[in-house]
Amino acid sequence: MAHSDVAGGIDGPIGRLRDALERKGVAHVIRSMVKESLTFTGGLVAIAYHRMFRSRAGFIFEGRTYRYFYHRYGRTWRNERTVEVPIIWEMVRMNGGKSILEIGNVLPNYFSFGHDVVDKYEKARGVINCDIVDFHPPKKYDLIVSISTLEHIGWDENPREPEKVLRAISNLRSLLSAEGRIAFTVPVGQNIELDRFISESKIQLTEKFYLKRISASNKWKQVDAKDARDATYNSPFPKANAVVVGIIENACVTGNDKATNAV
Repeated sequence: MAHSDVAGGIDGPIGRLRDALERKGVAHVIRSMVKESLTFTGGLVAIAYHRMFRSRAGFIFEGRTYRYFYHRYGRTWRNERTVEVPIIWEMVRMNGGKSILEIGNVLPNYFSFGHDVVDKYEKARGVINCDIVDFHPPKKYDLIVSISTLEHIGWDENPREPEKVLRAISNLRSLLSAEGRIAFTVPVGQNIELDRFISESKIQLTEKFYLKRISASNKWKQVDAKDARDATYNSPFPKANAVVVGIIENACVTGNDKATNAV
């Protein structure tokens, strides 16, 4: 067994604790341990609360009722993950047994199922670390999904290259099977250039839907484009205050908006 794998080794928990004590002192280590404990405990309490008192709470998307998604990882009860995950997961569930690719390592944090995952930066078992514009696998996919990842492509890179996301989506379309589909979510207001590409149909979508956050308790409703496009990121509520759900079907691209009445 390698030395780094041993609990008391340099890279093991005991070794890391010893190193922290030597470098930062006992007071710092105790504060860090208390903070981690409170964060963990607070997460468990929040999950218990939501499961006990709000487990039946739901939102309507395209005429169907979905339950809000509550999970300690990412504190989904506080942000847009609460609606993004159930919408995309339902699409994945409905395509069980088909070839599925995910851009951004999100769903494996919540579910276990067999699919390919490409994430340029995140290191995890089974994740392909590759820039999506350079990803050229020897197969096609029936479904490609992405949860709040496309807005980072080219935007959070140095140097910034806003139009890189257009090349990324073009490459994703080339990876679709004959009747394949891409389904993605992105927050409105975080990447203003991507927002513009979507609103001006520079990204040709078969359909696009909008959801808007309507309360401090993180309730959402489906709205039309004009009610969501001016939403700002981190205001009035933390993180996204509106999200886009984009659909690209290989057999048909129209670029039309899609919305429903308020819930």
